[in-house]
Amino acid sequence: MKVFGIINLINEKPFLKELTANRCLASVPFAGRYRLIDFTLSNYMHAGIKQVAVFTNNKFRSILDHLGSGKEWDLDRSHGGLFVLPPAQPDEPACGDISAFHEYFDVLKRSSADTVVISPGYHVGKVDYQDVIREHERSKADITVLYKDYNGSQLKKPIYHKCIFQDDGRLMNMELYTAPKEGDPICLETYIMKKSLFMNLVESCFRNQEYDFLKDAIKANLDSLLVKGYSFQGYMPFIHSIESYYESNMEFLNPEVIRSHYYDQWEICTKVKHEAPAKYGATSSVSNAFIANGCDIQGTVENSILFRGVKIKKGAVVKNSIIMQKGEIEEDVYLDHVISDKQALFKEKSILIGEQQPKIIKKSEVI
Repeated sequence: MKVFGIINLINEKPFLKELTANRCLASVPFAGRYRLIDFTLSNYMHAGIKQVAVFTNNKFRSILDHLGSGKEWDLDRSHGGLFVLPPAQPDEPACGDISAFHEYFDVLKRSSADTVVISPGYHVGKVDYQDVIREHERSKADITVLYKDYNGSQLKKPIYHKCIFQDDGRLMNMELYTAPKEGDPICLETYIMKKSLFMNLVESCFRNQEYDFLKDAIKANLDSLLVKGYSFQGYMPFIHSIESYYESNMEFLNPEVIRSHYYDQWEICTKVKHEAPAKYGATSSVSNAFIANGCDIQGTVENSILFRGVKIKKGAVVKNSIIMQKGEIEEDVYLDHVISDKQALFKEKSILIGEQQPKIIKKSEVI
């Protein structure tokens, strides 16, 4: 079986606010060195998927820069490899993923793959697609839908899709845009099916001027197609707000979570940047922190995550915070419960404390 991987960024929601002002959701930095899309790409790589198309929406410059030729995920190939597909009309609002899939039909037609895996680009977790595909074949389903029982915080807005299954595992219905309760089976917007079925569904929806693959191709055909569920049991936080993004980052300070992603099963790959190891000065004090390469620590860091190239000057204190790449914290600054985007500068003696939720500092902002 040859598999074509699709990473669908068309329907991303801007629930990370300032962090997605200049980038798509899949490109948001995560856990000290990654972007969110790295997890899906690494899972595809582990499954031996050698052809991957990333369907982008607007704000795609960051994802283009991060993915490059795809060599970090073994996708820099003369046959197959990585296809980053920008919107056909980048200055106009997206009309849904159906039209985007249809726009690039030739990419699929040229592929020798007979099966497609479709996933969003923001799931943090290790999905064993080899096992998912085996179960898909064993069940003889037309479509297999991945789901996970909800274990996140209570939602203010209905954004998740709840699956309703029969006793035999067949997907009977899907309630779109719900605020789930604990234990509700939530669709991960990840699907496995034959390439021919995928193309037929897209073609039919496009002719009928329908625009949403989940609603118009899957939910609308539950009576005519055998759609089964695959329950994902592994670690995967539900990221749907600044608070949940912050909490899921902070979980990477847990040694068990670090071990599961760095050492167990397969590696999560990301864009390589050759930098020196972190430097700790005589006045530094660091505890329970994730420090990436290239950092220069002269102050105090507690219970925080520092991305590559962050500078913490003498007398500065950073607690319970996430400081992204090349952030600079000058002398006697005090930060607590802050998320700082790339290249932010905190000038001497400034104080910033997030209270009910983390305080967000925009990219290149000066405080």
